[in-house]
Amino acid sequence: MSQLKEIQEAIVSGDLGAIASIEVPQSYRGMTVHADEVAMFDGLSSRDKDPRRSLHLDEVPTPELGPGEALVAVMASAINYNTVWTSIFEPLPTFKFLRRYGKLSPLAKRHDLPYHVVGSDAAGVVLRTGPGVHSWKPGDEVVAHCLNVELEAPDGHNDTMLDTEQRIWGFETNFGGLAEIALVKANQLMPKPAHLTWEEAACPGLVNSTAYRQLVSRNGADMKQGDIVLIWGASGGLGSYATQYALNGGAIPVCVVSSPRKAELCRKLGAELVIDRSAETGEGYRFWSGEHTQDPGEWQRFGAKIRELTGGEDPDIVFEHPGRETFGASVYAARRGGTIVTCASTSGYLHQFDNRYLWMNLKRIIGSHFANYRESWEANRLIAKGLIHPTLSRIYPLEETGQAALDVHHNRHQGKVGVLCLAPEEGLGVRDERLRARHLDRINAFRGA
Repeated sequence: MSQLKEIQEAIVSGDLGAIASIEVPQSYRGMTVHADEVAMFDGLSSRDKDPRRSLHLDEVPTPELGPGEALVAVMASAINYNTVWTSIFEPLPTFKFLRRYGKLSPLAKRHDLPYHVVGSDAAGVVLRTGPGVHSWKPGDEVVAHCLNVELEAPDGHNDTMLDTEQRIWGFETNFGGLAEIALVKANQLMPKPAHLTWEEAACPGLVNSTAYRQLVSRNGADMKQGDIVLIWGASGGLGSYATQYALNGGAIPVCVVSSPRKAELCRKLGAELVIDRSAETGEGYRFWSGEHTQDPGEWQRFGAKIRELTGGEDPDIVFEHPGRETFGASVYAARRGGTIVTCASTSGYLHQFDNRYLWMNLKRIIGSHFANYRESWEANRLIAKGLIHPTLSRIYPLEETGQAALDVHHNRHQGKVGVLCLAPEEGLGVRDERLRARHLDRINAFRGA
């Protein structure tokens, strides 16, 4: 613990050159789930499963550093929906992912443990690098994206997301970012945006890169100027970045939210066309009339609302991530020849839609999952240049990660929820005060929401 204190003090004081001379601690604190507790929520509905019961702050051994890898002192991290899934053991316990990964190689075997250190975001400082790492050194301030790839098969060499051994770090691998130290591959590292605090820099990673690929990249919807983009959950962790990309790229977002406060947040980002489902008749839009039956009349009413806002136009792109609850409406609402780009499925994975609206109107469904290194780098570059901004709303200490995950699980949050790891307080880590001052209002747009 004295070594962690030395590391923390060196980073806070800006003495980053001292990092290489401080011995790496043999252990650190990390948020874990336990393999012997995977049945603890059996018989409960998803909503009743409480991450505060399953997430534990444990002292764990520091993993061996392998070739092409880096150990990072994590100053701050953030909550993503995959941490919620991990904590409630849905759709399946992540230990199955770790066992499968452990069979790949002796080095991968390190990940197959009876505990899983979770978290897929991190901002911090490189402690050590393994053999074969030349672009990063101890003392570098970094953020980590969550794509873990092997690239030994040919499949991933046009798009690393297609690698046969592609995994999400901290979800399908161990030693994640909700901890004081994290193990990453060197090709997960990117420069920390200099004008942001540690907690602000930690929060865009997963969702920012995901939104970039899903909406902007040629691997996703390939959005262009003037496109009308329907964005579900537009003030949430993923949707708040999609809204910014639409506005920044000359598109026209139609933001769908569930409260006046969320509608206000979208307008603060610059969106003009907002559908507040809570303000609509019939308790919003009730796309399901029963557990197994959708209501096409509600799709039509929803489509009419969109056309009312857009001057009669249907969406060129639908940015889908709720999944089961909204997917039928999304397929209906997209214009003839339009695109529905989908990931995540936070309301359920089994999507149902009327195929006539897809096939007879020549629409496309594109599956999108996180982002490759190039896409993540570009998304981070836009953050660093102050063109896209973090949407951090609330911050918890590492000890209260369970509560932070519960907030996200029950959709009590706006934007992103951050977690302080080694950072002793908020507001540290800013290196470019001038750029920060130019964008401070946008940086703080979600704070306290």
